[in-house]
Amino acid sequence: MGRLISGINGPVQGKIGTVIGSSWRGVPYLKGPYKKRTSKPGEREAGNRNKFAKAHFWLRPLKNFVRAGFKDDAARVQGYLAAKSYLLLHAFEGVQSHMHINPALMKVSMGHLPLPADITVEKMAAGELQFTWAASYVNGAHPKDQAMMLAYDIEHGRAFYNSFGQFRGTGMDTLRTDTAAGNTYHIYLAFTAADRSRQSDSVYLGTITM
Repeated sequence: MGRLISGINGPVQGKIGTVIGSSWRGVPYLKGPYKKRTSKPGEREAGNRNKFAKAHFWLRPLKNFVRAGFKDDAARVQGYLAAKSYLLLHAFEGVQSHMHINPALMKVSMGHLPLPADITVEKMAAGELQFTWAASYVNGAHPKDQAMMLAYDIEHGRAFYNSFGQFRGTGMDTLRTDTAAGNTYHIYLAFTAADRSRQSDSVYLGTITM
């Protein structure tokens, strides 16, 4: 039995006949019952399923990081779902079953906070990466904005990150990764505002092999 939440003109919650009422992020909607599929998916559909599966597994180690990086990206799609949408639309190359993800095309953070100039990263001691940037504050930047650093070992599905690193005003920060030799990391940097109200786009800094 379904319920009328706000009277006869309000949203429906529950099942009424063959109609199911529900909501997502405060938006009410109606849907039909699930029907088991009997036909096999076509080549295009199979390719899309493969693409979605690759996007899911690629993002899984980054879930907490992209939740911060895509916070408030859109009113109804943000965080992990917004990152997955960006990945599906912009970071795949190839066709159908031969599609692959190009890490250089992916953003792990999106927003209007300005990035600093002269961003670099280099390998220091075993398992240690040093990020540097120009400590300038233009176009709404603030010296207390914090660095968001990410090193992603895609081959082994391991991510090392700090979503709230050193202040923009320090001009540098260090991120520790695994000390095992031979692992290759894809490096990203972004910034989050001092008051957590917004974040910057991420910048891809290439790969570093430990």
